[in-house]
Amino acid sequence: MIELTEQQRQELNDPEPVAIDPQTQQTYVLVRRDAYERFKALLALDDYDPDEGAGYINEVMAEDDAKDPYLESYQHYGKQA
Repeated sequence: MIELTEQQRQELNDPEPVAIDPQTQQTYVLVRRDAYERFKALLALDDYDPDEGAGYINEVMAEDDAKDPYLESYQHYGKQA
């Protein structure tokens, strides 16, 4: 672990604090550990189940279709007679 310099501590007051590696010119965004842990949890795909997501999509679409008075006309749109 590194300790922050005074310049780095001042940078943390900015809305998007950044650090630049002078050797590689890579830019890094600095975040507090608690924010990093929240981001990490939000982006984790370990327990992601695509079938579960598809089920939710189908459920929402079915609810929307049930309330759509023009659904039947949409279903016939573009079909050859």
